[in-house]
Amino acid sequence: MSSVAAQEGRRTAVAPAQAPASSDGRRLSRKHREWLAAGLFLAPDVLGLLVFVAIPMVLSIGLSFFQVSGFGSYEWIGLGNYRRMMHDPLFWDSMKITGEYVVILVPVLFCVSLGLGLLVKQKLPGVGVYRTALFLPYVISLVVVGVLWKFLLDEQTGVVNRAMRAAGFDGESWLGSPSLALGCVIAVMVWVMMGYYMIIFLAGLQEIPKELYEAAKLDGAGPWTTFRTITWPLLRPTSFFVLLMSTVAAITGGLDLIFVLTNGGPANGTSLAIFYIYQQAFGFGEYGYASAMGSFLVLIMVVISMVIFKFTRGGRFDDGE
Repeated sequence: MSSVAAQEGRRTAVAPAQAPASSDGRRLSRKHREWLAAGLFLAPDVLGLLVFVAIPMVLSIGLSFFQVSGFGSYEWIGLGNYRRMMHDPLFWDSMKITGEYVVILVPVLFCVSLGLGLLVKQKLPGVGVYRTALFLPYVISLVVVGVLWKFLLDEQTGVVNRAMRAAGFDGESWLGSPSLALGCVIAVMVWVMMGYYMIIFLAGLQEIPKELYEAAKLDGAGPWTTFRTITWPLLRPTSFFVLLMSTVAAITGGLDLIFVLTNGGPANGTSLAIFYIYQQAFGFGEYGYASAMGSFLVLIMVVISMVIFKFTRGGRFDDGE
């Protein structure tokens, strides 16, 4: 009897320990838990893109087929806004100015940011202060930047013209001359954005193994040879990202700065496509027409992005598959 009682006791003691095993079987597998965690981390970004990008984009495309007037009066006109766009000389002038703006801004910004990245990578005294100072303009509101530079570039009282006159030169109408205004906008945008892309280049440079530079130095390679054979090839993925993002930013950004700095002038000399679209929508109430132009601009941006992907092989540039 005692042995039977002992066996029953052991069974009773073991039984509770078996309960969690059955509950473990109902738990998610490790793979499912990883998928769930990934989904929870991605959900805020996906929701933000859906609410603030995807849905407004679809609504904008739909709105482009309507003539919108007054407060909520919609009239279906099909492709009428697109036909109007094709025959609008001011829109095509703004597209031409945007093309010039992008072709000048992106290469200059790329080279300046890369040069600054190489500079602040060096072990210089107080290099952290330099990095902070160069990055600081990027975190300032473009409205504030526009007010600041409008004050500095003022023809009569601007600091730039005062310094030029003190040095014996004639002052310039920086923001009042059609030949200078766009260049000033580009220069200010480079000043604003170079710190951000400098940090991106710096991150890419810091990922390059130091042993490669040490080996090149032992082989007698100079700075240019080291850059051409080590730095540039290993920096190509970062360069691709900077090229793509700066191009998109140049096409779609800068509205705040232009609005404050030049208001599209003089003589529409700085009226980029994004500024012209803004004028049509919020200046003249042509929401349908502005939506059509915005949709066309997005299409152009997608095509340019695809061309960049094609010619750079997604960051591999001329490397083979």
